[in-house]
Amino acid sequence: MSDAVTWVALLVACAVCFALKLAGHLVPEHWLAKPRVARTAALVTVALLSALVAVQAATTGRALVADARLPALAVAAVALALRAPFVVVVVLAAVTAAVLRAMGMP
Repeated sequence: MSDAVTWVALLVACAVCFALKLAGHLVPEHWLAKPRVARTAALVTVALLSALVAVQAATTGRALVADARLPALAVAAVALALRAPFVVVVVLAAVTAAVLRAMGMP
């Protein structure tokens, strides 16, 4: 892809994001007060974050990989389920990945 195409795609994506943000501010407030809309917004946020975590933990480029990130993610999930503070969750996951990589796991 050429540089010009990349920049045009980037500018179009920026314009679309700005338009969506503006549309969100223009939506009447009473529409957002409905319980169904609030539930849907909360679920969309969780789904997007989950997808991001899954892609970052299980892929490298376009390939699926099973390396030290997956057990670290599992440790983080258990720590979250046990209601550990966020800093503890991050440290446990980092230590898990570091130990596994020191033991030779890619």
